[in-house]
Amino acid sequence: MTAQTSDDTSADPSAVVRALRAAGCVFAEDEAALLLDAATSAADLDARVARRVAGEPLEQVLGWAEFCGLRLQVEPTVFVPRRRTELVVREAAARLSPGAVLVDLCCGTGAVGVAVAAHVPGIVLHAADVDPVAVGCARRNVEPVGGHVHEGDLDAPLPVDLRGRVDVITANAPYVPTDEVAFMPSEARDHEARVALDGGADGLDLHRRIAALAPGWLRSGGHLVIETSRRQAPRTAAALTAHGMAARVVTDDELDATVVVGTRP
Repeated sequence: MTAQTSDDTSADPSAVVRALRAAGCVFAEDEAALLLDAATSAADLDARVARRVAGEPLEQVLGWAEFCGLRLQVEPTVFVPRRRTELVVREAAARLSPGAVLVDLCCGTGAVGVAVAAHVPGIVLHAADVDPVAVGCARRNVEPVGGHVHEGDLDAPLPVDLRGRVDVITANAPYVPTDEVAFMPSEARDHEARVALDGGADGLDLHRRIAALAPGWLRSGGHLVIETSRRQAPRTAAALTAHGMAARVVTDDELDATVVVGTRP
C-alpha cells in the first residue's frame, strides 16, 4: 500500500484512511491524522502506514504513547502502556509525598514512574527492567524527570543502599499464563517482547518473586502496588500475605483494572 503524498507530507488523508480501514483499523480517521502529523516526508509516511497496516501497534509506529495525560516515547517491541495501568499510578501516588522513594519494577517504557512523578513532584524514582530495549526507552522517559533506570532481573540491579528505605514498589509484571499468550491480540502477541507478556504457567511467576523480594526493600509501613487481573487477584494477594504483607484488592470498573496493594508491617 502506498499513500499519495507530497514532499511536505501534505497528503490526501482519504488515501491513508482507506488503507487503514481496509486493514481493520476501527478508528481509521483518527489514526490517519496522527500518522500524517508524525510523518517527516512522503517516504516516512508510506513506511509508517505500511507498518500500521501490517498490524504494528499505533504507538510503536508513532514513537509515542499517551498515558495519564503524558506523551511517552515507545519503541518497536517495547510493551505499550495500557490505560488500565493508571490504577497502579493512582494507588502509588496516594501513598507518596515529596522526598519519598519509589521503585518501579518491570518498568517497560517507564510510564508508571514518570506518571507518579508527575502526580507527586520531588519523589526519588528508580526503575528497572530486564529487557535492554525497554531500558533504553525508559531512560529517555525517566531521566528527564530526574529518575534512574537500571537494567537487570527484577531487583538485581537496584542500588543496595535502597534496601529497607523504599516507600512504594510498583510492578506491572507480565501476568498472562503461558498457554494464553497465543490468544492475545496480534498487536501484543506479535509486536511486544514475549518477556513483557508471559507470566509463566499460571501467569503469576513474577508476582510470587516480587512478593518474596519486596519486604527486603520496603521500609516498615511501605507498600507494594502490583497490577493483576480480577480472576488472578486472590492468588496475587495470597502471594503477598505468604511473605508477611497485609494485602488488599482494589478494582476500577471504568478502567477494567485490578491491583493488589500490599503493606509491610
